[in-house]
Amino acid sequence: MKLISVKIKKPAEINFILVQSHFIKTVEDVHETLVEAVPGIKFGVAFCEASGPRKIRTSGTDKEMIKLAADNAKNVGCGHSLFIFLKNAFPVNVLNRIKNVSEVVNIFCATANPTEVIVAETKQGRGILGVVDGESPLSVEKESEVKGRKDLLRKFGYKL
Repeated sequence: MKLISVKIKKPAEINFILVQSHFIKTVEDVHETLVEAVPGIKFGVAFCEASGPRKIRTSGTDKEMIKLAADNAKNVGCGHSLFIFLKNAFPVNVLNRIKNVSEVVNIFCATANPTEVIVAETKQGRGILGVVDGESPLSVEKESEVKGRKDLLRKFGYKL
């Protein structure tokens, strides 16, 4: 077995969600879930089949996001992995709905951070072991920094 670290390639402002799923029906179900969750959402989805023709199946509402999803799916190359790239939405807006899609098995991450996917490669194929999402913390939040965190949530409209 060989361990590989695959860097997700994307613009800094783009959020993405990495999912393990189990059926090509996922592509249509996730597409429908996203457009129902956020009107006007811009996204791209790519799903890696693990059997049969083993294609990367794509869908979405934005050509750039679809290409990002497909390119990253190809680079990671793990069966039953699903890549969702979001242009004008945050994962928090769609995550619970994605969790409820019947084909979704596991969510590895939902982030805009620099991300590396840790992949195991065997003679049979590749599988995702986990992710490195962002960087390691530098310190514990000080009392004086709490206001900044709370202000940011209100700026984004998540708190009143």
